[in-house]
Amino acid sequence: MGAATPKLRQPTLSMPIRCAILISGSGSGMEAMIQHQKANPSCGHETVLVISDQPGVMGLERASSLDVDARCIPLPQIEDRSERRVQHEAMVHEALQSKGVELVLLSGYMRLLTPYLVSRWAPHLLNIHPSLLPAFPGAHAHKDVLASGVSVSGCTVHHVDEGMDSGKVLAQRRVPVFPGDTESSLAKRVKIEEHILYPSVVDHLIQQTLPQEN
Repeated sequence: MGAATPKLRQPTLSMPIRCAILISGSGSGMEAMIQHQKANPSCGHETVLVISDQPGVMGLERASSLDVDARCIPLPQIEDRSERRVQHEAMVHEALQSKGVELVLLSGYMRLLTPYLVSRWAPHLLNIHPSLLPAFPGAHAHKDVLASGVSVSGCTVHHVDEGMDSGKVLAQRRVPVFPGDTESSLAKRVKIEEHILYPSVVDHLIQQTLPQEN
């Protein structure tokens, strides 16, 4: 038998699980997660760090406006692509450790993680993807959904492994695909469900062990 999967520590109301959210763009899902946490202090988790691999994105401004430590960690200027990725992830890992992060949430993070980061954080490493995995993985899910002609799409929260959107599925929500949909209209409909699904999945993972306090 293999080693048992490590579990998150048991949170308390005064010491919630410390989360980091990794983004690459506008950060709407990140904002929804933080607003959920602030509106529901008994949920058992809080975001203590937001990291973007892209400078100047709206998500960093949104995180700062919510009083969360927001940092850009761009890829280093190294010619070797493999070494560049590993060094970048080493900087991300150092930042996560410096904030005492326990759970890492990818939300619109447009980088495929290497074994360096996955091996250090899995299974406490989640992602949300805008399709019903295993269908339509990758960066162009809405385009691929519309090209396929399917009548239903949605979003998926899953564990992150070393593949592209290939980790264990935790939960999904569905939306209809209408004949006149564009990538933009479909994305808008899916995003509404993403903002419901992701916080609820994290709540479920953590509240299984959340004790009450006087």
